[in-house]
Amino acid sequence: MDRREFIDRLFARAKGRAGNAPDFACEACFGSSESFEVQVKNGEIYQYNVSEGGGLGFRALVNGKMGYASTQILDEDAIDMLVDGALENAALVESVDRQFLFAGSESYPELKLYEPRLDEIGAAQKIDMAKRLEKLTLEQDGRIAQVEDCALFSERAESAIVNTLGLDVSTKGNLVGGYVSAVARDGEKVNTGFKQFFTMDPDDIDLEKVAKVAAKEALSGLEARQAPSGAYRTLLRSDVAGTLLSTFSGVFSADNAQRGLSRLKGKEGEVVAAQCVTLMDDPHRPGSASSAPFDGEGVATAPKAVIKDGRLTTLLHNLKTAHKQGVTTTANAARPGYASPVGVAPTNFYFEPSDASFDAMLEKLGDGLLITSLQGMHAGANPITGDFSLAAKGFTVKDGRIGEAVNQITVAGNFYELLTGIEAVGGDLEFHAPGASCFGSPSLLIKALSVAGK
Repeated sequence: MDRREFIDRLFARAKGRAGNAPDFACEACFGSSESFEVQVKNGEIYQYNVSEGGGLGFRALVNGKMGYASTQILDEDAIDMLVDGALENAALVESVDRQFLFAGSESYPELKLYEPRLDEIGAAQKIDMAKRLEKLTLEQDGRIAQVEDCALFSERAESAIVNTLGLDVSTKGNLVGGYVSAVARDGEKVNTGFKQFFTMDPDDIDLEKVAKVAAKEALSGLEARQAPSGAYRTLLRSDVAGTLLSTFSGVFSADNAQRGLSRLKGKEGEVVAAQCVTLMDDPHRPGSASSAPFDGEGVATAPKAVIKDGRLTTLLHNLKTAHKQGVTTTANAARPGYASPVGVAPTNFYFEPSDASFDAMLEKLGDGLLITSLQGMHAGANPITGDFSLAAKGFTVKDGRIGEAVNQITVAGNFYELLTGIEAVGGDLEFHAPGASCFGSPSLLIKALSVAGK
């Protein structure tokens, strides 16, 4: 049966089974996706993957308790399985937190999240693009010995939320992207460089630029040495700053704060960062696959400053966390998949840029370190305490000019202290990590970071 008929029958069956429960309501969340990825090596296809998936998640609110169930098949047998599963799960819930289903917002923003021209790029063309990216990277310099990884990928997704309170919303989106990892070798010296891209606009695809950036990064680190240990004024390149924000983004979740997993609990209205810092969550950002007209509970989204001029204005909320705190939801309910429970997550999360160029930021730095790579996030960063100790690569900076490459160093600090220690924010905003959330940052000038080297 088709999706609409299935949902109508599902709701009718659930209402009949729930009996006289006074607050009973239920909801269906549909999701489908198509993905393509081709990896190439030495001009040949190395790995090739095409996948399609989808299904329906069901939530039932009974006596204040929320039960979940899901299915990939929309047939008569699935209806009974969903109803039985959700009602049984609801009966087992021990949490006293009040749960909610949402009746719908008065209006929703109109966002362009789907680009038909991307669907016109066929598999053969994507394979050719991946091969061309590898070839362009190898041609940048004779010292580029090999391409370690090179891929082209595309994604298309659709989601819809319908419930018995009147909510009925849907959206779809797509993107294309790729990445390349270059290996430079000069005698015994070896270094790697990486660059990725993703876009909703086929006119923005510039494989030559991606190849040049990856090759340049690999080549620039061939002469790298250890820097002396000490405390350095440090410029975090935009991609590095974005990676740190991604790693510690959970500290801005009201759910984490309410569970004691963030030091920002109760800090709304207080200064938590330098005055030059404004941290945005913008679900309407053009060209981003993470943008959305509604969140995982069907609440209309809107851009918001989480930090404004250094002051924490809000944590990120869904309906449950907002009710617990006595505030309005920020429409950051997150459901990574149709079968996922509702959590909290940012959308397009980024430090608001200034008008300062990268060269101007180097000039502001004067003498110090430029960090261009951090590694070991999973093992070396504690997203609760904010502490991090990470392997790093970069360059010395003298009188505002990039000097020697440095590697085999460890950069240590604390994310909460880093926020207050930001001296300046650059204008070179760049986004990374497509997916359920997208993280971005311009370059950030930090007063001091501890560096362990020679």
